[in-house]
Amino acid sequence: MGNEDVILRFEHVSKMFPGVKALDDVSFDIRRGEVHVLLGENGAGKSTLIKILTGVYTADEGRILLNGREIKPTNILESRKLGIGTVFQENSLVPHLTVAENIFLSREIKNSANLIDWKETNAQAQYWIREMGIDIDPRTQVRRLSVAEQQIVEIAKILSQQPSIIILDEPTSALSDNEIDNLFNTVNKLKEEKGITFIYISHRMEEIKYIGDRATVLRDGKFIGQLPNLEEAKLDDIINMIVGRTLEEKFPKRQVEIGDVMFEVEHLTVPKTIYDVSFQVRSGEVVGLSGLVGSGRTSTAKAIIGMLPKEKGVIKLNGKPAVINTPHDAIKIGIGYLPEDRKREGLLLDKPMYENVTLPALHKFKKFGVLSKALEHQTAEEYREKLSIKTPSVERETKFLSGGNQQKVVFSKWLCAQTKVYIFDEPTRGIDVGSKSEIYRIINDLAAQGAAIIVISSELPEILGVCDRIVVMCEGRVTGELSREEATQEKIMKYAIGGAGSYGKVEATH
Repeated sequence: MGNEDVILRFEHVSKMFPGVKALDDVSFDIRRGEVHVLLGENGAGKSTLIKILTGVYTADEGRILLNGREIKPTNILESRKLGIGTVFQENSLVPHLTVAENIFLSREIKNSANLIDWKETNAQAQYWIREMGIDIDPRTQVRRLSVAEQQIVEIAKILSQQPSIIILDEPTSALSDNEIDNLFNTVNKLKEEKGITFIYISHRMEEIKYIGDRATVLRDGKFIGQLPNLEEAKLDDIINMIVGRTLEEKFPKRQVEIGDVMFEVEHLTVPKTIYDVSFQVRSGEVVGLSGLVGSGRTSTAKAIIGMLPKEKGVIKLNGKPAVINTPHDAIKIGIGYLPEDRKREGLLLDKPMYENVTLPALHKFKKFGVLSKALEHQTAEEYREKLSIKTPSVERETKFLSGGNQQKVVFSKWLCAQTKVYIFDEPTRGIDVGSKSEIYRIINDLAAQGAAIIVISSELPEILGVCDRIVVMCEGRVTGELSREEATQEKIMKYAIGGAGSYGKVEATH
């Protein structure tokens, strides 16, 4: 392809932050009408590059050419006017506004009297939502939607702007397989019929080979190389380029002796959300909670720890009923929860990393009734090294860390608290392939130490790879239970859509 096929070119782009060179002399081009995948571990520089392209940051050196002309956007609005639409990894919707209001925010559709035309606004919002293959009432407040539904609204909002370049940053991290299929169909349709160029960021190796044309790999802020044909690229070669080494196993094997029942949920019910949910987790066991988006997995976790009010139900720890009305009650008795939405529910973004790590276990860091900052620092440093958290200092405010590194901070705070029961909701969401392997090893280590672990994940290979037993939910109810040996993606999906008869036809192996 000649220069006339290049829509976007990065030339010698560099960016410094205090103590970190986020981008170091990065140069590559993106062709018109392709899905160009940006690959790299957390902290490799992908998000920084995108934020320079969209005007959030300014490059210290280098330049960006769009259709052969240099551009220097200074904010998102300017990049939008240049025809660049972005769906960031973290939700940017206004929670109290409706779906339609969010889609057309600052681009209101008005009638001849210069008033907002709500009928047309809702109709157009409905059109763009349906382009994504689902049906959400455009009059619904965004705060009432699931994380996955909010992600779909984000993508619909960008599509409605009809840009020439669309940036998708981890777009499938909260989507079900069905929703991912709909997204990929939409991407292919827009690429082929309208010639739209996509810049696609994802840590999911399986999907990039399916959706991507070419890929650029960044590591530690530097350009490592390009993969000219993703479909033909070998997975091991891709991983080697990303992490600079070969991963021995995607899901590390473990041999753990599973003990007695340690944690029990009996007849848990939340009005209009979950109904009569019961399951057990044994010491040293990893139990997966699986199901489609909206099945009630996250609501079950939140009801367990007191974030949602229970209508009825009993939570037992080591055979004894536990009184849990608030998350603080859960922490006190040794239950830790890593939430699906880390920014809103898992972190104090304006606080330094070390304060987030030690937050659930502050009593451990007191000397004569006074918090020991030195001890907090020492502990945070240990977890920074253990989880390979990329930050120049544990004093660094958490909001400046990449999404994946923020997830690792949430993970480390519950390791620091040394809880007995761990509930991990999408534990590897936004985590790169190398770090995923580290997270799985930590889960294995916790199980070996006798912890009871619940893993909620939308990735079926992950559920099958890390769990000893899988509890499947559909529409707020438990519809099936499978041992590791008998579980397959097909069996899980059968239960996830409410099929395969009533719960109990497949016996659980404990």
